[in-house]
Amino acid sequence: MGIETGTEKVLNTQMTVKRSLRSRKKIKKYWRLYVMMAPAIIFFAIFNYYPMYGVIIAFKEYSPRLGILGSPWVGFTHFERFFDAYYFWDILKNTLLIGAYQLAMFPVPIILALSMNEIRNRHFKKITQTITYAPHFISVVVMTGMIIAFLSPTSGIINNFIGLFGVEPIAFLSEPAWFKTIFVQSGVWQTMGWGAIVYLAALAGVSPELHEAATIDGATRLQRILHINIPAIVPIISILLILDVGNLMAVSFEKIYLLQNPLNMQASDVIQTFVYRTGLLEAQYSFSAAVGLFNSVINLILLVVVNYVVRKTTKNSLW
Repeated sequence: MGIETGTEKVLNTQMTVKRSLRSRKKIKKYWRLYVMMAPAIIFFAIFNYYPMYGVIIAFKEYSPRLGILGSPWVGFTHFERFFDAYYFWDILKNTLLIGAYQLAMFPVPIILALSMNEIRNRHFKKITQTITYAPHFISVVVMTGMIIAFLSPTSGIINNFIGLFGVEPIAFLSEPAWFKTIFVQSGVWQTMGWGAIVYLAALAGVSPELHEAATIDGATRLQRILHINIPAIVPIISILLILDVGNLMAVSFEKIYLLQNPLNMQASDVIQTFVYRTGLLEAQYSFSAAVGLFNSVINLILLVVVNYVVRKTTKNSLW
């Protein structure tokens, strides 16, 4: 029995040495690829992973004078304070509703990509692509400035247009009921063209022979889209859907903050803006860290659950 154990140890050692040698050979062979990866790895290590130790201030009463490690522990006090606050459900509801509204617009880039793929006139297709891609390159600040200008109740183009039909000017950004629609739909306009690029790339890989065979069999254009094009992009749809659901509560802070005002605060106050006010403006560092950590944990749970469901249903997943 002892001899067998010794033999197994020798075999395991030999296998370990062989794996180590293979790894070294791969690194030596593909060292250029590892060098190319190094900047990205270093970037994420420094700016994403290293700062994560600061999360512990959510469980402390952080004092800049004492530092992170020297500040006293308070456990889940800050979380309990947030959950018991009168504004908790309002902030959570706004964040979830805006996130869900954005997620409901997920099919728009897919529909746009399928539509563009059916355009046969190359010049018209290029013009359409340029028009739909262009808004992606507009900065958030410029975009919000455009939205405010377009929706102005006195000089905005939207109010001037609806005024032609006898409709009274609407103060869109002053009425909470309009905020979510303005925020989400302007985002759809800005991102749908850029989002369609991935799907168009996948559609470009579909063999023309499949469409030719389907046409010979009498399939209509709609049937070819449903049974050839859509199945071809299902893996990409699955991955992007998982990522979008994992970011359900990570709504764009910059855009919301720039469009926010005291009159629409009822509908525009989300977790990100609340963290900014309490953490930076009111210097409640530990409390804001706890709120931000709560938001991140919810996103993580959603990501894991949706990844599991998608993996079981479509066999496509992040892991």
